[in-house]
Amino acid sequence: MSHKIALITGGNRGLGKNAALKLAAKGTDIIFTYRSHQEEAQAVVKEIEALGARAAALLLDVGDTRQFEGFKDQVKETLQKLWQRDNFDYLVNNAGHGHYKLFSETTEDEFDALVNVHFKGPYFLTQKLLPLIIDGGRILNISSGLTRLTYPGSGTYASMKGAMEVLTRYQAKELGERRIRVNILAPGAIETDFGGGRVRDTKEINDTIASLTALGRVGLPDDIGDAVSAILSDETGWITAQRIEASGGQAL
Repeated sequence: MSHKIALITGGNRGLGKNAALKLAAKGTDIIFTYRSHQEEAQAVVKEIEALGARAAALLLDVGDTRQFEGFKDQVKETLQKLWQRDNFDYLVNNAGHGHYKLFSETTEDEFDALVNVHFKGPYFLTQKLLPLIIDGGRILNISSGLTRLTYPGSGTYASMKGAMEVLTRYQAKELGERRIRVNILAPGAIETDFGGGRVRDTKEINDTIASLTALGRVGLPDDIGDAVSAILSDETGWITAQRIEASGGQAL
């Protein structure tokens, strides 16, 4: 995977950061986005560089499509400046936030925010960046085990991820003529700060999920970073249009 470039949205923390570090450790250079906490983002750049890869952090709110044209220009400028290239190899649509409210209690504003970040944003950002993705490249969307599992309070969030799973199949079909592989990764419950760290920090939730998981524990960030790295590798080049769940066998 040497000399490849991956663009990861939401790469300054959580699963996006872990994926960036795993890819960098295998020789992939990284462009990642962050919405806030610039110091945190720059610290991740230094971590990636310490692994021997090059990196750039770009500011972007994935929920605001008005930013996408300017962001595309920033990506083009960054590619030229750091790599003397006009394209990149992998796009990972990772950025997002959690939502835990019953269907009956979710407001329209909350619904719209989830649509913007988890469906509309990845939809139009990918569309905008398509001319910069090499023929034969990869797109990896991030879903959730909650599209298969049903936990009260997660239905609105899971619905957005379900929409992304359908879109992934259509993207794979329509971009196949460019040999672009498109898949979607669905993590199970993972110990991160996502959703306020509820899975990581709430022992009752953690223990309950572990008891329902075939491999006997809640997932760790490394489990997902390794999966991202594997799916984007050349060895999986004959896999496209697939939902790949990485949950340790949660709630089988």
